[in-house]
Amino acid sequence: MLKPDVPHGQVHTFWLDSEVLQGNPWEDSPRRRIDVYLPPEVNLDSGENYPVLYDLVGYSNGGPKDTAYTSFGESVPERMDRLIANGDAKPAIIVFPDCFTSLGGNQYINSPSVGRWADFLLHETIPFVEERAPVLPGRDHRGLFGKSSGGYGAIVHGMRYPEYWNAIACHAGDMYFDFCYRTDFPTVLDVLAKHDRSVSQFLEYFHSAEKVSGDEFHTLMAIAMAATYDPNESDPTDIRLPVDLYTGELLEERWANWLRHDPIHLVEELGGNLHDLDLVFIDCGDQDQYHMLYGARILHRKLEDQGIKHIYEEFPDNHSKIDYRYDRSLPLLIDALTPFGE
Repeated sequence: MLKPDVPHGQVHTFWLDSEVLQGNPWEDSPRRRIDVYLPPEVNLDSGENYPVLYDLVGYSNGGPKDTAYTSFGESVPERMDRLIANGDAKPAIIVFPDCFTSLGGNQYINSPSVGRWADFLLHETIPFVEERAPVLPGRDHRGLFGKSSGGYGAIVHGMRYPEYWNAIACHAGDMYFDFCYRTDFPTVLDVLAKHDRSVSQFLEYFHSAEKVSGDEFHTLMAIAMAATYDPNESDPTDIRLPVDLYTGELLEERWANWLRHDPIHLVEELGGNLHDLDLVFIDCGDQDQYHMLYGARILHRKLEDQGIKHIYEEFPDNHSKIDYRYDRSLPLLIDALTPFGE
């Protein structure tokens, strides 16, 4: 809801014609919408530059979802307007890239079966924005935040690409795959059994159905994760689940490919890169229905063991409708990215 009692920033919409998303196996358009929030009294020709944050939305959404009208709540731009007006946050620019796919979203990493989404963000979106918006150049003034799949993207980018990001916030990010994904497989197999245990038949049904059930939605999510973490490079449209589709037995080789992308394992190899960041913020609800809490606790412990400075918080809520936690992370992110003395 638009709040009339505070100064309002502006959201500008741009369109990026991606080269790295050309030839997507699902024929998703390489033309991508990029919304950019400018704080109050800032315009595209501003003589002053500001820190910039990139918002990674959760699975099943695209970036412009966070700039849209929100009933009984706030969009992210409205939240920023309030935080700035109340003196709780310094002005900053926020970028909302549309990374939605035919598989319902992505995890913001490169996959031949989903798309080169890390390359899209790092090599296309960042320079695209820096050419058009008054942002402070360089990684020292650039941050990344998101929740759920977006939280996963934030923490993984922090570990894999510290040369691009100086501050990250991971809200209820996907991690500890044995808890957050593996428990879904029995339901996924029950759904696929209605489609001759065929992923391709299920996808055809899903995209033609007028309405899908919650179990069918979660089946699509499991398929998207399989395409992300264990892609078939020789045939990107051949999506393989890490379980036997008849017996449900875990296929250890397939599952091992998933686990290589799990933040609680990645941190053992790449956690040291987080030392280069000025802020690592991680939180999760203590009633998270996808069991993300346990992964967050494991990651927190491993970061402590490595001596990596970070902020870790648990709060009394589940996985849904937790955008209010941005009131906590956005000011911290902006402070970490603001030049000293400002």
